[in-house]
Amino acid sequence: MSIKIRDVSEAAGMSIKTVSRVLNKEKYVAKDTRARVEAAAAKLGYHPNFAARALAGRRSFQIALIYDNPSPYNAQNVQAGVKGRCIEGGYRMISQPSDAGSATLLKELCGLIDQTMLDGIILTPPFTDNPAIRAELARREISFVTLSPATLDSAVAAAFIDNVQAAEDMTTYLVSLGHRRIGFIEGDTRYAASGQRKAGYRKALYKAGLDYDATLVRPGQFDFESGSAAATDLLALEDPPTAIFASNDDMAAGVLAAAHRLSVSIPAQLSVAGFDDTDLAQVVWPPLTTIRQPVQALGYAAADLLFQLPDKVEQRLLPHELIVRESTAAR
Repeated sequence: MSIKIRDVSEAAGMSIKTVSRVLNKEKYVAKDTRARVEAAAAKLGYHPNFAARALAGRRSFQIALIYDNPSPYNAQNVQAGVKGRCIEGGYRMISQPSDAGSATLLKELCGLIDQTMLDGIILTPPFTDNPAIRAELARREISFVTLSPATLDSAVAAAFIDNVQAAEDMTTYLVSLGHRRIGFIEGDTRYAASGQRKAGYRKALYKAGLDYDATLVRPGQFDFESGSAAATDLLALEDPPTAIFASNDDMAAGVLAAAHRLSVSIPAQLSVAGFDDTDLAQVVWPPLTTIRQPVQALGYAAADLLFQLPDKVEQRLLPHELIVRESTAAR
């Protein structure tokens, strides 16, 4: 037997119009009314008919998450956060992996919009800062939210953490352990977070009275392989670093692997730190000291901000946390 909205109306003792407002997550509904309707819907096992809702309101009740993320751990957590908020709001999430370097990127995005009649889009780095994509979405009047943009725009909704402060906190912690030669592995420069984290690293060195040494900095791509290669290079220096701070956990895992291969003891001879606190941080050996970026919460916040548009445009800053584990020690 198919449960219909009128069944929920009868069970809750509310009008069909009121029940519809609650199920469509409309604002300005009394808390007790919302609770009664939601309880009745849950008891009956009611699930909204997306096709009927779309025809009635000329909305698809679908949003898309656009991403090109070299870290599978990070990408999965963003998706989980967005999906969680979509389930709460009665929306469906379309997860669209894309190639940020593709010459047909804009055409592919337009095709997705045309085929699905999206109600909104969440842009993750590096799409977050792509002017052509932003301009096209504005032209089509498609609501969008940016995740971790390079700069904040009061007219664009965004969810982010303070990458500069987070990287400064980690570098300052390593300095507090007595490290003075601290290597740093950058992330993919197409991502704003890479430059922001490097800026935080440099800021902490300056505050500690330490010179910035470019020979201790290596490029990376936010993946295991580039982290391993960078660490191998740094550890081959005549005067190698006593600590290496990688811009994400995947690269930090690569540092651990390189150190193990070269018989460099961690943390006795080398302290290693990462960024993100993905699941990977706790399964490597030793477990990583890292910056906990609330990736899943960022995804949830981005979807939440999208559902507020166009009534409210908000830039939401989420907190980060320094997580100390066994990969770092006093010098």
